[in-house]
Amino acid sequence: MSLLQINNQAPRPHDPSAEGEDYAKGSSYLLWALIAAFVVISVGTAIFLLLNQPHPFATGEAAQVWAHPVHTINTPIDAAGVQSAGEVFDQVLVFAQIRVRNESKEPIVLKELLTNVELDDGIHSSYAATSTDYGRIFVAYPQLASLHSAPLLRDAVIQPGQVDEGMIVSAFRVTKEQWAARKNLNFTVQLKYHPDLTITPAGPITEQ
Repeated sequence: MSLLQINNQAPRPHDPSAEGEDYAKGSSYLLWALIAAFVVISVGTAIFLLLNQPHPFATGEAAQVWAHPVHTINTPIDAAGVQSAGEVFDQVLVFAQIRVRNESKEPIVLKELLTNVELDDGIHSSYAATSTDYGRIFVAYPQLASLHSAPLLRDAVIQPGQVDEGMIVSAFRVTKEQWAARKNLNFTVQLKYHPDLTITPAGPITEQ
């Protein structure tokens, strides 16, 4: 017997479909690897942006907001006792109870307080009444006595983690109808040495 084994079977024919299957499997693995890499990169980027986004120096809210339309007809009398023609005067007084919280690790100082209303012709801004004028408003309009509370003062210093709260009052030379057609309303708290803080009321505006 010969030790040399002779294979009498014919050679196996080449199967092109097998190469196609291998290629398809390789492409599938590559696709899943790309998807996994994309997910990992996206999650890592989101975490990085979340951890490195600038932290606000202050946050605020408008706890309550009231509006008081004023329609005045002024009929002045001159030195001779003659009454002149009446002058119509329309305005809306906006009262807001504002809270400001110091979110930083250093004191913040309130610089200026404004009320902003967007009307058909654009945005109108009005500075809040000074502490002196604030008191005079309730003398001129005693019917608003229920809104008289401690005002939010300019130059107030808020320590880290603390909250300052008070009322602000602004006036706009608009009619009641113009006020009712407003598109937006918010408040600006300007801080010394820091960016402005914009506060949008979350609740409804009560007509007083």
